[in-house]
Amino acid sequence: EGRIAYANVRKLIYLLITTGLGEIVLFLLAIVAQLPVPLFAVQLLWLNLVTNGVQDVALAFERGEPGMLRRPPRPPRERLFERRMMIQVAVTGTYMGAAAFAFYFWSLERGLSEPTARNLLLLLMVLFENVHALNARSETRSVFRIPIAANPFLIAAIVGAQGVHIAAMHLPGLRSVLDVQPIAVSDWLMVAAVAASLLVIGEILKVAMARLDRRAIQRHMPVSDL
Repeated sequence: EGRIAYANVRKLIYLLITTGLGEIVLFLLAIVAQLPVPLFAVQLLWLNLVTNGVQDVALAFERGEPGMLRRPPRPPRERLFERRMMIQVAVTGTYMGAAAFAFYFWSLERGLSEPTARNLLLLLMVLFENVHALNARSETRSVFRIPIAANPFLIAAIVGAQGVHIAAMHLPGLRSVLDVQPIAVSDWLMVAAVAASLLVIGEILKVAMARLDRRAIQRHMPVSDL
């Protein structure tokens, strides 16, 4: 139970810090490119409320992973924010922010108005954070190898967050406050396809980290054991 709790704390940190880094990268790139502000303050607040405010709680209910007790104990002096966590956050957060910036830049370049571009960008960021919640379910196992039913609370949180945001696009009061509007199904599918690319990045990162871990073990393994 202690290992499960510790692993879930790491998952929460991975989810929250990565999404925050993604937002920072998005704004920094927009400033450097001298683009209009990507998201207004109320839109950022909404983004964090509708995603992290629900998904992080649901992620805490993630069950223990197979083989957890067969893993060697972590070093007592190991920091929570160690090498693996720093690499994961840096790669995923940077990709999220850079991809969101590229999408926003492309939306403006193809002639969309600033409110329309922000509307699509906000939807993309919500979807990015929905997808990243799935990535954060495990630091080592593929998303496609983790049963969906293992954490129904997280799945409900992801579906609920997306449903609430779509509802906000249609409710007159929230539409005016958030400066959003309904979009076509084709636009939603396009944005969802961009957000799904984060799954690919997450899978590649897990494979790469597993190889680094194996090399590190081999370097510290006695010659007689090789």
